[in-house]
Amino acid sequence: MSELILGISGFYHDSAAALVRDGVPVAAAQEERFSRKRHDPAFPTEAVRYCLDELGASFGDVSAVAYYEDPRLKFRRVLATLVGAAPTGLASFRETLPGWLGPDGKLRTLAAVRRGLESLGRGRVPDIVARRHHESHAASAFFPSPYRSAAVLCVDGVGEWATTTLWHGRDTALTPLAEIRFPHSLGLLYSALTYFCGFKVDSGEYKLMGLAPYGEPRYADLMRERLIDVKPDGSFRLDLRYFAYLRGQVMTGRAFEKLFGGPRRTPEGPLTQREFDLAASVQSVTEDVMLRLARTARERTGESTLCLAGGVALNCVANGKVVRSGIFDEVWIQPAAGDAGGALGAALAVATERGAVRGHVGSGRDAMSGSLLGPAFDDTRIGEYLRSRGIAHRRLDPAVLAEEVAAALAGGKVVGWFQGRMEFGPRALGARSILGDPRDPAMQSAMNLKIKFRESFRPFAPSVLATDVEDYFDLRQESPYMLVVAPVAAARRLPVTETGASGIDLLRVRRSTIPAVTHVDCSARVQTVTPEGNPAYHRLLSAFKARTGCPVLVNTSFNVRGEPIVNSPHDAYTCFMRTDIDLLAMGSFLLHKDEQPPWSEEGDWRADIPLD
Repeated sequence: MSELILGISGFYHDSAAALVRDGVPVAAAQEERFSRKRHDPAFPTEAVRYCLDELGASFGDVSAVAYYEDPRLKFRRVLATLVGAAPTGLASFRETLPGWLGPDGKLRTLAAVRRGLESLGRGRVPDIVARRHHESHAASAFFPSPYRSAAVLCVDGVGEWATTTLWHGRDTALTPLAEIRFPHSLGLLYSALTYFCGFKVDSGEYKLMGLAPYGEPRYADLMRERLIDVKPDGSFRLDLRYFAYLRGQVMTGRAFEKLFGGPRRTPEGPLTQREFDLAASVQSVTEDVMLRLARTARERTGESTLCLAGGVALNCVANGKVVRSGIFDEVWIQPAAGDAGGALGAALAVATERGAVRGHVGSGRDAMSGSLLGPAFDDTRIGEYLRSRGIAHRRLDPAVLAEEVAAALAGGKVVGWFQGRMEFGPRALGARSILGDPRDPAMQSAMNLKIKFRESFRPFAPSVLATDVEDYFDLRQESPYMLVVAPVAAARRLPVTETGASGIDLLRVRRSTIPAVTHVDCSARVQTVTPEGNPAYHRLLSAFKARTGCPVLVNTSFNVRGEPIVNSPHDAYTCFMRTDIDLLAMGSFLLHKDEQPPWSEEGDWRADIPLD
């Protein structure tokens, strides 16, 4: 008889729920996709509801609920940190403790999880167990991976105490080998620089990564001298005199300002060469640490494959360096590597503990179903929505739809692509995507400014047919989850004649035959697409290649700045009408912007978009 385990993450950021059947992920989603609040930390009510509905289940069908971290152990770390910072941390002590010790405080998180589940009215809630934060990350990385055994490396900000852990995964067992503990954290170092450069912690780190290629790592040696002492094996210690997170609610203070020659950049303030160089520097340090940790993981385990999870595993530039280093033959990264993926990992840890087997091992594929684990809307539901709103549309055969969309993309149009089950994790992978022609040198700035309404320096990612990846990128393994940055192949590069450009002025330099997805350092965050992983998206890429000779498309998430990726047909249509997207393909239906009824909303919707 099948056994269902429900995993939950929440109450910090990126709340999520995941359902595992006999050790196989069958449904998973972040709460933000339903609530429309980006990085929503609230109890994942709607995500849980979706997971149960996807299988037609009630709590009577669920054997256990797994929470992704241990609240009591985390409280001990918080308390020890506050006491250790005395007397300078007294204000933080007063602010923090009520949130833990009150009647609805974080110390009673498991009771809050039970109340949230009971509010759904789906029957008697089963036992709720807490797993450790890094155990959840490690389980999410190894158990769905295609490997029978592997080194497993988890790097993030902090869970309970651990900030970096090394594990050895074999069959259904995960053995911990080494650990670095708070307050020494590579993730918090990166977040400190994110904060200092004026971006929001826990959501703006990817902006810092995108900014790094515009600068030079001229502060990297200073960071190694003053901020972080890195040992040959990748272990490290931070000089805590330079960081403020132990004493208050901010990441950096006057010591940082003195070290880097001035105050923190204000959010939305102008970007200067200092920010470019700080981003390049901390990125360089991060890559160095990750490479040293990877070598240690290989030496300690003797394995030729590596699995990665934790927030730092979303640093796809560092991932690319690890992949190309040759330290491991293959690297597999959990697509929901951050805290949302902890919900899945907690459920997998409990499932394997109860006897679930990893039946997918040996098939050559992972168990993540392409990370397409979220809600799907069939043509019946989409059609009902379109007709109820009087929305102009045509219904087409899938092959005809692919041909028409490919023709529109080749003609310079931008297309919203809404197909099948929604992605689990932060990346759009061809289910909830905005697509464009990568050959168009104006496409990056046009999509950033007119569709995404975000900073012009932000790069876009390419989706490429897996059979053609080596023709366009220096990448020797599949990258189905868009979590590896690779150089553009030499044959696709163009000679650069412009000189003297610096900072974001470098955007004007065309570097390859696919300029819309080529970053200033001639790299790209690659997604490889196979017919097994995403048939509809593979069909479209194939049609575009047949028409243009190019097997690559610009792929960015179907949302605008400050909003989560779209979930429902209504979300998709609203985003379509609010932006300069030209066509919308939802299921078998194709919508043209110039055929739609007038769109109106109260007030100026763009003024309401949060800054981060």
